Amino acid sequence: MSRRFSEETMTAAMREMAAALNVSPDGARLIQLTNNAVFALPRPGIVIRIARTHQLLDRVAKVIQLGRWFAEIDAPTIRLARDVEQPIEFGGLVASVWQYVPPHPPALTVEDLGLVLREFHALGVPPFPLPTWDPISDARRRLTDADGLSNPDHNFLVDWCDRLEPEVAAFNEHGTRTLIHGDAYVGNLLRESSERTVMCDFDATCVGPWQVDLAAVAVGEARFGAAGRHRALAIAYGFDVTSDASWTVLREARELKMIAAAVPLLATSPSVAAEFANRLHSVQQDDPTARWRPFAELAVPTRSRR
Repeated sequence: MSRRFSEETMTAAMREMAAALNVSPDGARLIQLTNNAVFALPRPGIVIRIARTHQLLDRVAKVIQLGRWFAEIDAPTIRLARDVEQPIEFGGLVASVWQYVPPHPPALTVEDLGLVLREFHALGVPPFPLPTWDPISDARRRLTDADGLSNPDHNFLVDWCDRLEPEVAAFNEHGTRTLIHGDAYVGNLLRESSERTVMCDFDATCVGPWQVDLAAVAVGEARFGAAGRHRALAIAYGFDVTSDASWTVLREARELKMIAAAVPLLATSPSVAAEFANRLHSVQQDDPTARWRPFAELAVPTRSRR
């Protein structure tokens, strides 16, 4: 990812977008700098999410369409900002704008995640086209923004995609299709003042086997620690995904996503590049016990959650 997607560029774009919305950027804070630059503007009560790679601009239109549908059916999700024509653009950058949800106790848990996922999966498939769960194509797209990726690492990731692709296709064909969030973990939950738990970040939302959304916590526990989180999720949701016949495919697909996500950032963040190398090496060595660190913490050391 070149400097056209740097923090400085994103901050300048956020200020221009805020001006176009006729709101003040004073007090704005950067809360995420990965594939999106996400800024919270508590005073006007909005969140601006700016796409940081042109390869994923189609997702901006998708999440806006989803946001409108979620409001119509009162889904357990955050809402688009009111009275804002979306998307908004500045200097070739595209963003969506959402209502800001201030932090509200108590702290969110995997039990909350399990319960809201059951509600989310019961929404049904939207009355408009959505992509099918396809972690392989997603990984391949990220490889096109591969500044800083060595040829051996590139070739390993391509070979991994080639091997896993037919297994994912078979699972998609035979699994029960529903709306899936695509990146279901506690960090993508918020608690409203009404105490309702809602989901956010719909970049990866698609249609596919519901088990996909349960794999994130199970793989995250294996790679990041925090023992007991997967069991708590399984109890709240009512299903242990590690007992599923397709668990190996789910695990590999999730790990591929967790590694490929860093590819566009390798040239701009030495700490992310080091963690990327650690993750890739553990997969190459077939070491399921190797511990990983979250990329988001490395990309923005002082990052806070919305």
